[in-house]
Amino acid sequence: MAYYVGVDLGATNVRAVVADEDGTVIGNSSDGTPRGPTGIAVTEAVLRVTREACAEANVRPKDVVAAGIAAIGPLDLAEGAVENPANLPDTIDRIPLTGPLSVLLDTERVYLHNDTNAGVIGERFHSERNPDDMVYVTISSGVGAGVCVDGNVLSGWDGNAGEVGHMTLDPQGLLTCGCGHDGHWEAYCSGNNIPRYAEYLHEEDPVETSLPIEDPDFSAADVFEHAEDDEFARYVVDQVGHWNAMGIANIVHAYAPLTIFVGGAVALHNPDLVLDPIRERMDEMVMVNVPQIQLTTLGDEVVVQGALASALTGGTGDRSRL
Repeated sequence: MAYYVGVDLGATNVRAVVADEDGTVIGNSSDGTPRGPTGIAVTEAVLRVTREACAEANVRPKDVVAAGIAAIGPLDLAEGAVENPANLPDTIDRIPLTGPLSVLLDTERVYLHNDTNAGVIGERFHSERNPDDMVYVTISSGVGAGVCVDGNVLSGWDGNAGEVGHMTLDPQGLLTCGCGHDGHWEAYCSGNNIPRYAEYLHEEDPVETSLPIEDPDFSAADVFEHAEDDEFARYVVDQVGHWNAMGIANIVHAYAPLTIFVGGAVALHNPDLVLDPIRERMDEMVMVNVPQIQLTTLGDEVVVQGALASALTGGTGDRSRL
């Protein structure tokens, strides 16, 4: 029996699953992503949850024949590592991944992907049609996209294709992204930055609101929770929807997908408030075919399922490779 591992390294959590040769998950484990002091702590967390998932599956790590890793970026594919991640503390400048996991599993078949590329691999692998032209967009701690064009998942020479959250949408650069640059999509619409954007809008026009803007724990969840009964919260959600629609329209013009799947915690927890404003604006923003825009079919499993599908198919997500 052959066994496969999928790992999802996110800014908030790290997770591993173990599956048999049919792709049936037989073991899993997860933990919070360490916040420091260095990237080695994150590497150790990846190895730990992988060992725990193997133990739950009653599988020795060295019985695993291949693994896929989905990670926050930016990536250094040549070194198999994450470099200076935008959504982790500055003390974490490098997270080695493929080398340590190869040693643990005793296999060279370890495939590293940006997490959103893993998302599109997962959606493609599990779709009934295994479509050739599609995009997976995550709106979560950050914003990013995995793109499949003509059957090819676009990774880029360094693994960082699809970092659409760092497209400049606001030429005035009113807000600074976690990466340090101004005006990026992620600076306005990610779960980490929606509260900052709401604070900025309120400073510009300090209207009465029930949002706990002064609370240190003020979050994106507060904005969406109050959207039905608070005029200012509705305004913030509308503005976020406009930026999201601009970003999606740019993706449509660049890659001509037939379907765009949207995932990530912000979208999964607030599907109508996130997706409806995008859909409503597509006709006025897009000059070509407007794709179907829908919530991911795999929920919060999409990235780890994509990492697993990568292990099963030699890094592609193409079921013909099985």
